[in-house]
Amino acid sequence: MNHIVTVQDAVTAFADFMEPTAAELDAIELESPLILAEVELLHAQIITLDRTPNELDKRRIRRARNRVLGARRDLINRAADAAGGAA
Repeated sequence: MNHIVTVQDAVTAFADFMEPTAAELDAIELESPLILAEVELLHAQIITLDRTPNELDKRRIRRARNRVLGARRDLINRAADAAGGAA
């Protein structure tokens, strides 16, 4: 008779090594304003999928795009400052 053996121990044995490092968590935190701005832009675009965008929708999308651009600029400038230069 063949016994069925689970591989749960082998799979979860390396769970501690699969967690994000402190550096990865710091990078995520650094990029979070950009991620949130992109989500807001996506939300504004999704709203207009099933209808013709009115003036308010156009303004909402334009402002969301400007927030994304500002967040990207800030992220690049922070990275450049950390590297010793300015963008």
